[in-house]
Amino acid sequence: MKNLILVRHGKSSWDYSVSDKDRPLKERGINDALLVSEAFYKKKVDIDAVFSSPANRALHTCMIFLRQLKFPFSDFRVEKNLYDFSGDSDLEFIKSLDDNLSTIMVFGHNHAFTHLANSLGNSYIDNVPTSGLVHLQFDVAQWKSISKGTTIQTIFPKDYR
Repeated sequence: MKNLILVRHGKSSWDYSVSDKDRPLKERGINDALLVSEAFYKKKVDIDAVFSSPANRALHTCMIFLRQLKFPFSDFRVEKNLYDFSGDSDLEFIKSLDDNLSTIMVFGHNHAFTHLANSLGNSYIDNVPTSGLVHLQFDVAQWKSISKGTTIQTIFPKDYR
């Protein structure tokens, strides 16, 4: 059994003259990430590894989750291929993971995450919102074998405000 938890970065700010990778979170992005990570923590899901896009907004969202989930930073890694908007690099990365990992959490971007949630899950999601979490499960032993799975849960900020 493989579990993939996708988390879209929090709401980011366009108020600064910085590159796309350097855009920071807005206050709402921070607050929403706190809400979703707290709700997810209560689900008591054991996570084996966490990966994040190198974009500032994804990394900041990830750090909020790591603290809330009391997840060891030693089991976290920045992965440059997760700075992806189509989902192709994300899926390639996920399918290349070590099969000893059963449950992983990935922090990244849209449209990639909405595409992955819909192509890999069994529930249609119009749009994974900022700070939105989608938990997918696959009845396979190897990451390279994931295809259509089950959408176990979604946690979206609007449901907790």
